[in-house]
Amino acid sequence: MTQLARPASPDPETTRGEFISTPRAALLWALVSLAVLAAYWPSLGGDFLWDDAGHVTNPTLQSWTGLARIWTEPGATQQYYPLLHTTFWLEHQLWGDAPIGYRLVNVLWHALSACLLVVLLRRLAVPGALLAGWIFALHPVATESVAWIAEQKNTLSTVFYLLAALAWLRFEDDRRPVRYAIATTWFVAALLTKTMTATLPAALLVLAWWRRGKLSWRHDTRPLVPWLVLGFGGGLFTAWFEHTGIGAQGAEFKVGLAERTLGAARNCWFYAGKLLWPADLAFFYPRWTIAADVVVDWLPLIASVLLLGALAWWTRRGRGPLAATLVYGGTLFPALGFVNVYPFIFSPVADHFQYLASIGFIAAVASALTRLVRSALAARLGAVLLIGLLAALTWRQSGNYLDSVTLYRATLATNPDSWIAHHNLAAELAARNDPVAALPHAQRANELNPEFPDAINTLADTLARLGRAAEALPLLERAQRSHPRQAPIENTWGLALVALGRREAAVAHFKRAIELQPNLAAAHYNLGLCLAEQGDFSAAIPRFARTAELQPDHADAALHWGLALAVSGKMPEARPHFERALQLQPASASAHQTYGRALLAARQTSEAAEHFRTALELDPNLPGLAQDLSAAGALGRGR
Repeated sequence: MTQLARPASPDPETTRGEFISTPRAALLWALVSLAVLAAYWPSLGGDFLWDDAGHVTNPTLQSWTGLARIWTEPGATQQYYPLLHTTFWLEHQLWGDAPIGYRLVNVLWHALSACLLVVLLRRLAVPGALLAGWIFALHPVATESVAWIAEQKNTLSTVFYLLAALAWLRFEDDRRPVRYAIATTWFVAALLTKTMTATLPAALLVLAWWRRGKLSWRHDTRPLVPWLVLGFGGGLFTAWFEHTGIGAQGAEFKVGLAERTLGAARNCWFYAGKLLWPADLAFFYPRWTIAADVVVDWLPLIASVLLLGALAWWTRRGRGPLAATLVYGGTLFPALGFVNVYPFIFSPVADHFQYLASIGFIAAVASALTRLVRSALAARLGAVLLIGLLAALTWRQSGNYLDSVTLYRATLATNPDSWIAHHNLAAELAARNDPVAALPHAQRANELNPEFPDAINTLADTLARLGRAAEALPLLERAQRSHPRQAPIENTWGLALVALGRREAAVAHFKRAIELQPNLAAAHYNLGLCLAEQGDFSAAIPRFARTAELQPDHADAALHWGLALAVSGKMPEARPHFERALQLQPASASAHQTYGRALLAARQTSEAAEHFRTALELDPNLPGLAQDLSAAGALGRGR
């Protein structure tokens, strides 16, 4: 959008009418989809990342009742974006917890957004529409949104955002109520997927000014008032939910208006720089400090004011540059720091924050390049080289999103002092039973942010896993004093006490964890184990049952539930739980051995021997197997 108004003659690449023909549109989507698929190929076979589990439909919401809760119960999902979580719910019905399905859908939404961008820019007769679509499709800054399943909120909401914009332009040409209703429906769909799309009505007003040189209350503004109200209301609700439901509060967010304004200007320049020169992209960028009494911190704001002044002066020749800048900055506004969102405790910037805003910036750059390069041959060669380079960078960047360990190690290579990357890497390595590798990262996270309760908890858990539970207790006591209502800390404290043989004291901490967070499956399971080891199977059984309810794929909970029932003399009731455990972990030799021993105790020797033999095939070195087989044989002969 770099020109004064709509051109008198159509751009050479613009076809007659609003849209390219259906066959050409289908071909474009197919080509873009294949190109995006190829660029993101290194990440497609990857696993869930960081908070993906908080977005993909959890077991308590997978029923039709759960679907209703997604819409009617704020807090049932990590964020109240009911249309997004309905999409996740539908995807779960199709392929369950297979990450590749979600990743492929993200790729397709992104490709569709790129094609819709081309259609929109051609509808506006913006030069370089096709180039802009390809740049958006293959720009590496989009990798965080496309390769991270949780950010389907970005890819899907952008589809709705662009459809709403196109529908609005149709309404402007034909002001029938049905067209207004269609456009509004798309806009509401965008808001229910991600409220950052609330900036669309403001962007449409800028476009109206760009196209006609003025704004009319009756023609331009008044029809958008309901949209502005909806967007403002959605933004307020999201800000409230971030504060109360997610935790966007505390010392990190006590920043004055002056510092927020200076930080917003710096963020804008940072994002523009990454779009122009996408080097050193990171999942977590360094967290910088802005101070109003530091002269250098004013430079980005001064530069912004000077740029806006220059562009305002330039409107005598063309409104496009100012319009593009306003659309870009306005779309970024919700992520610039004036509204508190939880990720700001890690860094004031993130690539996924500018996914939607980047379309305006990219459109302006593509338009400028198209106008500057007069030679058709040079333009084509330059476009191919640029798109190829972006695709290569995206291919390399997407490989970082294969799994959590790869992602956090790549992040630390770019930002070695990221405390959250160290913490997350330590937690992931500990979960993979590699506490030795986890320990230095847990220690470094604690050094960089000694007040973060999760970092303290992860360090304590890692020490306990290494047999150093006594060292973990002082850390947990310190964390509990500063954060007395943290269920994970209580759970880890209980585990450390179990490791020290203090099971009665551990039970109190597990119960406290459940009191603080009733849906913490790990605390229910650990309490059940502790009670079972104390011989209180009647109290342990409900804990295993609750664990399985909260986490149906918890194989160990099913196994110990069965074992507790079997020891209580309820073998018929125990069988389904043993079978469920083996269904979840068919290659677990110890699960087969445990089931076999329960069957042997119930004098079902032939079945017991069968499970012992299976366990022997899976792990010939499993302790006690030879004796188990011998006992099954002796008991069988005795019968």
